[in-house]
Amino acid sequence: MASFAIVDLETTGNSSSKQDRIIEIGIVLIKEKKIVKEFSALVYPEREIPPFISSLTGIDDEDVIGAPLFSEIAHEVYHLFNDAYIVAHNVEFDLGFLNAELKNCGLPALTNPIIDTVEMARILFPSSESFKLGHLAGQMNLGHDRPHRALSDAQVTGELLLCLLERLKELPEHTLTQLLKVTEKLKSQMRPFIEEAIDQARYSVKGMQHYRIMHGIAVRKLTPDKKEKPVVTKNFSEWMTHIFEGKEGLKGSIPTYETRAGQREMSESIYSALTDSQHALIEAGAGTGKSIAYLLSALYYSIKNNQRIVVSTYTTSLQNQLLHEEVPKLEKLFNEPIRVELFKGKAHYISLSHFSYELENSYLDNYDEALAKAMILVWLSQTYTGDIEEIQLPSNGQQFWHKISAEQSVKHQKEENYFYALAEEKAEYADVIITNHSLLSLDLISDQQQLPSYEKVIIDEAHQFTTVASRYFGVQLNYKELQSQLTHLNELLSDRFLSSGSPVINTKLEQSREAVEQAKEELSQLSKFIYHSIKRNRPSSKTKSDIGRVQYSLLHSKDEAMISTAAEMMERFLSKILLIKRILRTIINQFIAVQQTEPIAILVSRLEQYENVCFNIVDQLGRYFKEESLEEAKWVEIEGSGHQHSFYMYSEPVNLDELLRKKLITRKESIVLTSATLTTAQSFDFIRKTIGFIKEDKVIEKVLPSPYKFDQNARLMIPNDFPNVREDQEEFIYSVSEAIYSLSQVTKGRMLVLFTSYDMLKKTYYLLKEMINPEEYMIFGQGISSGSRDRLKKNFQAFDQSVLLGTSSFWEGVDIPGDDLSCLMIVRLPFQPPGQPVQSIREEVIKKEGKNPFMDYSLPEAIIRFRQGFGRLIRSSTDRGIVFVCDHRIMEARYGKYFISSIPDIPVTYDSTTNLIKQAQNWL
Repeated sequence: MASFAIVDLETTGNSSSKQDRIIEIGIVLIKEKKIVKEFSALVYPEREIPPFISSLTGIDDEDVIGAPLFSEIAHEVYHLFNDAYIVAHNVEFDLGFLNAELKNCGLPALTNPIIDTVEMARILFPSSESFKLGHLAGQMNLGHDRPHRALSDAQVTGELLLCLLERLKELPEHTLTQLLKVTEKLKSQMRPFIEEAIDQARYSVKGMQHYRIMHGIAVRKLTPDKKEKPVVTKNFSEWMTHIFEGKEGLKGSIPTYETRAGQREMSESIYSALTDSQHALIEAGAGTGKSIAYLLSALYYSIKNNQRIVVSTYTTSLQNQLLHEEVPKLEKLFNEPIRVELFKGKAHYISLSHFSYELENSYLDNYDEALAKAMILVWLSQTYTGDIEEIQLPSNGQQFWHKISAEQSVKHQKEENYFYALAEEKAEYADVIITNHSLLSLDLISDQQQLPSYEKVIIDEAHQFTTVASRYFGVQLNYKELQSQLTHLNELLSDRFLSSGSPVINTKLEQSREAVEQAKEELSQLSKFIYHSIKRNRPSSKTKSDIGRVQYSLLHSKDEAMISTAAEMMERFLSKILLIKRILRTIINQFIAVQQTEPIAILVSRLEQYENVCFNIVDQLGRYFKEESLEEAKWVEIEGSGHQHSFYMYSEPVNLDELLRKKLITRKESIVLTSATLTTAQSFDFIRKTIGFIKEDKVIEKVLPSPYKFDQNARLMIPNDFPNVREDQEEFIYSVSEAIYSLSQVTKGRMLVLFTSYDMLKKTYYLLKEMINPEEYMIFGQGISSGSRDRLKKNFQAFDQSVLLGTSSFWEGVDIPGDDLSCLMIVRLPFQPPGQPVQSIREEVIKKEGKNPFMDYSLPEAIIRFRQGFGRLIRSSTDRGIVFVCDHRIMEARYGKYFISSIPDIPVTYDSTTNLIKQAQNWL
């Protein structure tokens, strides 16, 4: 029976190599599943403890003054690890510090076998939202009374270890056997425990009825739950009265349901649009309950008319909310379970044959690939959907996922693409399909049908639909992605199974590998040319994206010499791509002509996929540098710093409205667009134009205001003493930083600051770091602090006093309700910077039409974004806070009134920064 020494350390920082030291150590010894000894000690670190560490652990300098040096307890600590597995939650951190301290004491490093409970938890609970110790303890009902204290954390880690070892024994034998193929590349020495679990599984058939074995992999046995179609006997008006007023309606199915102004009206308007085959634009303010409103209409109409409805959203969070929160609430209103399915593209689902092939080649894995395989193996025995978004793969795991996704299978085979086929089958008989704007856009432009047939669609978060659609009607390629694809192709062409073919095939393989290397070199030369041409070109022709990349619009009239040279270089690159494509087809045909083993069949499938990649590259880039058209905006972006010579190529249609009219408006019977922000100046004219409606179209238009009492719960404050940003940007940034600091003292942090410029965000972040004592406030900056948008938001909420700086994606879709957010600062009105590629050409087109580009395009677009930003503050009826706008144009420019009139009617104060701070303090 194995013995375990579970260790946890508290330290002055994250790196022993930077002289950080241990301040507390806790060790728990476990034998035969029982704690046999505990050790705990504070340690004098011979340096000051940073305020952040004291705040996190509760240990300050006074606590460790009389504590022993590590050298005084080193021998006792060292012997506690005798003949035991060393276990820790992120073992590399704790073991690294331990061995550094032991080395300083003249003791040898610990070389025991190790187990990392973070790694084991990722493998055995791959769908967990977080792998932090506190979250896992809560998930498994383990007591954790004193987090970030060494002994308490070690005790909980020990309990977690025992849970993980028990979970291992619950896995199917096939899953355990496959896990053995990847264990050598993992940190944890799990092999003995997996082998023990296999021995137990061999003598038990319990639970195997829940699995099926496909390509040697245990997969949860699933069959489409073909629910009976629900029945509604009442007409729609009677049914609405029953739903909104009856005891067995929403009030009966949702205990916390409150009648919301406008919700029923929205349902009735959408039902009218669906019934009369009309289009509709419905703006529903925050708190209207629009999700339930449109789901009720869609479900009733679909059930009554046996006609499928598609609901498209922009964010994954809204898709999950619809499926997992709203739909279960509504099921109680029908006689049968309602048939609503989430449908995504093939890239979200796994190809079991391709995954099986990769498992056989596990000896080639790096750490991330081995961990990703282990996580996927366990997940496949659990998942009911096969949607990869259920798990968080390691950082390089997405590259591995690309190798094994259903997209790799050119031919759609049910056994191979088990989960995607299942998703298709469920979608085919669904009354309502939930999808995303990307797949909806792909369905509009693709020759092959991407969604089950539909004639009526509800587009939620509709203000984002044109942005997504524009990307799909254009080009998006970049140097790193192209080089990566070519590198992966060469790895595939060097595969031992392919190379064992006939002399003819081997010759072709050698030719193709040589062509790939030539293509990579041509691409590299093109990239260097573009990069240096843009770097040395006119500053006036360059702008920056919201993430700091330099943008350069391609205009033949100004850049004929550069474009001509780039076109020649692109032609050479594409000639190599065409050569690769021809050779690949020859190799594929050679293999098709002979008897294929399964590995060869999989590799041929991948070769066919790369053949398609080559076709798409030629199709998208063949005319990129050759033709100029006012119908299309083309631009190139380069990194302002970092990876040299990388470039990103983009194009978007200028007249997207015409394309959407052709592909969407005139092809579908009914399109309902809804969002909290569709109007500008109380008019739908801007969204009508951008989406492709014309004056003759009969469109239902409805504005349903938010039921929240903004006039009581929100204040708009604008300083009148900020410097003009155009005259002195540095002074403006300093004023912004001072205002953030002053307001954060009033609000105790809890501030979200929205920027339109990533460059300005970075400068403000570093200035705040100089101004603010880290003991007072935590500062999080998008693109600076590590983590995704959701991770930054969670970190912001986790600290009592913190400030979050965001740009681009933080203007919308970020929900921070309650006391976590008391102040929203908008640094600049969200106009696109002058010279942005798409905007510039669209403005030219609008001018030629005899209209005003600013009033007809730039201003409405900025107002919608401003309204989205404003909407981050009040997310519930009890929220309360301040919106602080640093841009004086909202008061002094002629167009400023349009921004103020676009938001709910709230008190507005235009005063000195000092007076505004005082008023904020009195009001909050």
